[in-house]
Amino acid sequence: MWGKILGACFGFMFGRIIGLFIGLYLGHMFDKSLKQNFDKAGGFSSLFKGDDDIHQRQALFFTSCFGVMGHIAKSNGRVSEVHIRAASLFMDEMGLKGDDRKEAQDAFKAGKDSDFSLKETVFDFKERFARRHDLLQLFLEIQIQMAFSDGVLAAQEKELLQEVSKLLGISKTHFAFVLKRYQAEFSFRQQQQRYQQQQQRQQGQSSSYREGSGHHVPPNSGMNRTQALALLGLNNEATEREIKVAYRKLMAQHHPDKLVSQGLPKHMMELAVKKSQDIQAAYEFLKKAA
Repeated sequence: MWGKILGACFGFMFGRIIGLFIGLYLGHMFDKSLKQNFDKAGGFSSLFKGDDDIHQRQALFFTSCFGVMGHIAKSNGRVSEVHIRAASLFMDEMGLKGDDRKEAQDAFKAGKDSDFSLKETVFDFKERFARRHDLLQLFLEIQIQMAFSDGVLAAQEKELLQEVSKLLGISKTHFAFVLKRYQAEFSFRQQQQRYQQQQQRQQGQSSSYREGSGHHVPPNSGMNRTQALALLGLNNEATEREIKVAYRKLMAQHHPDKLVSQGLPKHMMELAVKKSQDIQAAYEFLKKAA
């Protein structure tokens, strides 16, 4: 509104009638851009919400997340030991103990019940976090992580993930992007584990020389260019500028402090930290390899 008014006034001052229309148009574009950024930040609602609202959002994120995780874990008819172990490890990573851990376990069990409504749960979540786009995406990433806990994405699991994505208002194209990027992230973490095990074995050896050659054996790098680019959501043809833009965007989306301020439970901050570390590692590798 004010952009149009000021634009029209200044335009008229410097260009009369033609200037007025140009100023009006530029003011309209300014208002539109400002509104989009303002809405994305939470609109006026953010000015009237206190700590109690943040705690309510964190509690909803917490219970909804574990409920949907339980539902996805049972998508094949029964919850496997792998999924149970994955959920337990997830709780360990979050440092959940006592009542907090029991609350997570109860939500996970509720998600396994036959009367659990995936549609209602995700719809309520979407309504509460409608303008928190980064949190909506992180919620989806967590569900993908649960589905991938056994290293395989079953058809039933993928169908449920697609349904969750649709209910969250995430497009098919972006769902495919997030899924592909997580596959690269999953592969990277597996390779990191193998790399660390390799280093531990090498440290336990008295020598790391090839037999009869006298040359040092370099350890596996733990990452290659294709994998690093995939982790950033890019292909092998990505330019240096595209790499930098993708890196900055992903780091902004997974910034722990920002996500917590929007409603991410503090227990889950470690998850955002690890994702940020993976993104940072991929970017640093690409910078050194350039």
